[in-house]
Amino acid sequence: MPTASDLLVTCLEAEGVDRVFGLPGEEIEDLLFSLRDSEIDFVPTRHEQGAAFMADVHGRLTGEAGVCLSTLGPGATNLITGVADAQLDKSPVVAITGQGDRERLHKESHQALDVVDVFEPIVTWNTQVADPETVPESVRKAFKLAEYEKPGATHLEFPEDVAREEIESAPISSRERVRRPDPDDDSVERAAALIESAARPIVLAGNGAVRTRSSDSIRALVDRLGIPVVATYMGKGALSDRHAASLMTLDSGPNGEAATAIEQADCVVAVGYDIAEHDPAGWNPDLEKSIVHIDIEPAEVYRHYAPDVEIVADTGASLAAIADRVAADACSLWCEDDHDRILEAATAKPTDDDPITVENVIPLLREAMADADVLVSDVGTHKMKIARGFPTYEPNTCIVSNGLASMGIAVPGALAADFAVDANVVAGTGDGGFLMNAAELETATRLECSFTVVVFVDDDYGLISAQQRATRGEHFGTTLTNPDFVAFAESFGIDASRPETWDEIERAFDEAIPSDELELLAIQLD
Repeated sequence: MPTASDLLVTCLEAEGVDRVFGLPGEEIEDLLFSLRDSEIDFVPTRHEQGAAFMADVHGRLTGEAGVCLSTLGPGATNLITGVADAQLDKSPVVAITGQGDRERLHKESHQALDVVDVFEPIVTWNTQVADPETVPESVRKAFKLAEYEKPGATHLEFPEDVAREEIESAPISSRERVRRPDPDDDSVERAAALIESAARPIVLAGNGAVRTRSSDSIRALVDRLGIPVVATYMGKGALSDRHAASLMTLDSGPNGEAATAIEQADCVVAVGYDIAEHDPAGWNPDLEKSIVHIDIEPAEVYRHYAPDVEIVADTGASLAAIADRVAADACSLWCEDDHDRILEAATAKPTDDDPITVENVIPLLREAMADADVLVSDVGTHKMKIARGFPTYEPNTCIVSNGLASMGIAVPGALAADFAVDANVVAGTGDGGFLMNAAELETATRLECSFTVVVFVDDDYGLISAQQRATRGEHFGTTLTNPDFVAFAESFGIDASRPETWDEIERAFDEAIPSDELELLAIQLD
């Protein structure tokens, strides 16, 4: 007779899940053995946070919910950072945690926490599966709400006594996703009128522009109207940075050209933009810009982001409708010269005398990567440099966390990316973020992954140091000491090197990135 844990796994199979990332535990024993007997691969990781980051990046790259699994208590709390990252980055994730027998949960009990209550402010939806009969509905709802635009994280708690109960049931079939509505004519007309009347309109492409696969629609709008585009960090690649209309991201340019352009703009067409990505007070400080909000949800209420028009509908359909209503070449690429300066600076290779900095490394890294290759950036000073200066030519090829913006995502994220995409993968990380989840290198070697880890070494939490120096003229509490990263990687059986000159760095990238090996490059910054 099948059990509730068998049924839950069958429901995961029905959702198309092929991999679950997590750690084993006593209270999920039944579920683990149900996974063993299924078509789903269980990937034991070295920390639950790493498992959650893997699910997070899988969801972001594929649009299908990544799944992470832990036991109760500390296992569940260790998931929280990665699950919260998925929630604020709008990445579909289903987290499953074990729990003790229900008969002991009314009193103080070993490792028992009210995990559902703990997860409540972190996820979109959250429940304890308290009855085997509710397993199919609970799993279907968890995936539907995680994957529906706007996506995010959901959580299922599965008590061990429920898991072992016998039950005959079947999954609820996964239907086609709910169709997003078409834009209403009145809103489109008002948006088109605002854009046509503007002297310097600009498109602000956010996370949602990439997430909803609206890149083709943005390109069509740009090509018809001649309107420039600037992206948020998570919107990188919504329009290829080779396109003459692209100004890369809000902070790009050797002299802040992108920031100047959006400062000069009088109409901002915000496509899939979340204010959690980038505070609009930075680009609309005087509340003088007209704003067209295009997204699947109404705009957040915020003084510096009060749209004149809100088109709450399918993003691609909204852009197409606007393009049809605005006269061709109505806008002109009024900052095309800025594009040339930004891209030229971002791709200029360093000279022999240039210091080894992240900014100077980026052109060599970009040149060694194909357009479709994926860079997963950790969080820190290097993230800011990558977000502003790494040209991105296809959507979802530069993964930057800027909602929760948690350190430690790069190595587990690159592992998940290696499974999710048919392209080369690079994890770009600082020494601080790298050591937070460096243990997942063992997981990667065990799974025979092939990606390149680039560790920028400055022996410091550099972003915090820079901020402290800017406000106080000194820094405190940020200095680090590090192991020998080459020896560390080699202890896992990973090829590693420490290139020290520009020729060595360029050669190391050219050899490591297209290879079928897991490699680590430690780059000491000047």
